[in-house]
Amino acid sequence: MNIFTKPILSRTIRWLYIDFNSYFASVEQQLDKRLRGKPVIVVPVETDSTCAIAASYEAKAFGVKTGTPVWEAKKMCPGIICVLAKHEAYVDYHQRILQEVDKHLPITMVCSIDEVACRLMDNEISIEEVTQIADRIKHGLAKNVGEYIKCSIGIAPNRYLAKIATDFKKPDGMTFIHPEELPGKLLELKLRDLSGVGKNMERRLAFAGINNIQDLWNLDSTTMRKAWGNVWGEKMWYYLRGYELQEEETTRTTIGHSHVMAPDLRDPEKAKFVARRLTLKVASRLRRIGYFASSFHISARFESGTRFEEALQCYRAQDSITFLNLLNKSWANLTKKAGKNRIKKISISLYGLTASGDLQPDLFSALPDKDSDKRSKAEKISKALDAINHKFGRDSALIGMLPSQGKSFSGTKIAFTRIPDVEEFLE
Repeated sequence: MNIFTKPILSRTIRWLYIDFNSYFASVEQQLDKRLRGKPVIVVPVETDSTCAIAASYEAKAFGVKTGTPVWEAKKMCPGIICVLAKHEAYVDYHQRILQEVDKHLPITMVCSIDEVACRLMDNEISIEEVTQIADRIKHGLAKNVGEYIKCSIGIAPNRYLAKIATDFKKPDGMTFIHPEELPGKLLELKLRDLSGVGKNMERRLAFAGINNIQDLWNLDSTTMRKAWGNVWGEKMWYYLRGYELQEEETTRTTIGHSHVMAPDLRDPEKAKFVARRLTLKVASRLRRIGYFASSFHISARFESGTRFEEALQCYRAQDSITFLNLLNKSWANLTKKAGKNRIKKISISLYGLTASGDLQPDLFSALPDKDSDKRSKAEKISKALDAINHKFGRDSALIGMLPSQGKSFSGTKIAFTRIPDVEEFLE
């Protein structure tokens, strides 16, 4: 049975998609004139054992890309410049970008820190009109945001194809995919050029005898769903043909933060400070967005490649002290598992989220144990600490550690699929 609600076949171009080229590296070059025209990579920590999280086009010319180990990048491109990530600056530029784009075309969806999508109205779908809009966006960005903040623009019948179109001409290009050009214009692509086809999926498709776009195009929607093993394959059948599908509503189920350790923090005793700071940060964010959590999850990756994971349950909570107590319980088990192993990465997540407004009335009365008074005090203390840090700056007050112990690793990081709120940089 078809699970989609009335797929609409677009007979014309309907979406304009903007992809900001080498975004983190471009912001760095905009901020520092000395980096312009030079091979630059942005790194999460200052060590050769980490990987690039962004590379300038000058660095890409040497084969360096996102995910390239720093030590390897230095061999590929002698003289490459490593810049420590400034996540707060990237969010600031992101907000400035949104304001500029919105002057020329209403933004329908913010897809990531470096991608936005706009649905075109009937009076905006002619080639001449949408070209003028795209040119105005590019000129406005250069004038009001920064000349090094460049973007590629894709224009197509649906958002998926418009995103693909941005990859045809980089950097600073503009590409149309018209309905009548399908599948022809796609045939020059490789399977890995399609959003939703990664290394593992490419291998799976090859095993099924699907080695190129033409092979994929020849499948019917049911076979594509079977090839993927999930509904995304069927969705792609429609997307590739220019259909629009109703966007699915998503609900928040978890929040979390992680940190890749600098070498001097990988000893379990020092790593615990990082874990405590991540716990405080995620708890503060939980309170700010108005949620309670019922499950605490910690994950650690050791230098040996082995992992430790543990989840502990709690009665709905949003105070820092409850989650720090759960961390302490898990940490004892983690250190046993670690042995002489050093810790390379720590992740803290909270699950079982319930919005404050969705809590049942009886949950407000009392906890199902003898600690209701302690929990009430813990919530008041936690909120008081939030207020201090928002007023005087991040890490002005912490629980169980000195502010100086959190400064080096407490900053907010950006995942491309999640854009932090400005307030998060104060937590």
